[in-house]
Amino acid sequence: MPALYDRQRIGRRGREAVVMPNIFEPDFNQRREHPGFRALRARLGWELGTEHLGASIWEIEPGEAAYPYHYHLAEEELLVVLLGRPSVRSDGEWRELAPGDVLSFPRGQSGGHQVANWGDVTARFLAVSTSGTPDRVVYPDSGKLGALERLPDRLGLFEIFRLADAVDYHDGERPPAPPS
Repeated sequence: MPALYDRQRIGRRGREAVVMPNIFEPDFNQRREHPGFRALRARLGWELGTEHLGASIWEIEPGEAAYPYHYHLAEEELLVVLLGRPSVRSDGEWRELAPGDVLSFPRGQSGGHQVANWGDVTARFLAVSTSGTPDRVVYPDSGKLGALERLPDRLGLFEIFRLADAVDYHDGERPPAPPS
């Protein structure tokens, strides 16, 4: 069980007791159950109340992927392999990783990535990202776009759209009526 400590918070929350997460004994607070994309995620940034940094521990069993292939338009990511030998897809190729390997994914198409576990033991990695501002995420394999607000309080816009449904800038718009 993680220890409790007192942490001085600057801003509207004041002084509060916060659970200190541990990367070796994470509190997996998000489960992904879609076939082929089964994974556990411990959102450390949310647990700590960070506002501009995201940090998560991901755990994926053999034969599963953490998430679909994607890239961010506003966030930059860093990945550190903790356990197992997960594989990463980037630049159109799969590459097996080892514990201790560190990778970065820049914003934009060149930062496209996906992590899967083709090994025979559980894989675990730490992902750190810039956060706290709205992001757009492109999913090239499925032709989707995500509009994500990513607020520290876990609220805000989180919508996924098909790029094929894109409309003209003025679609559905009418000129304003003159004031009376």
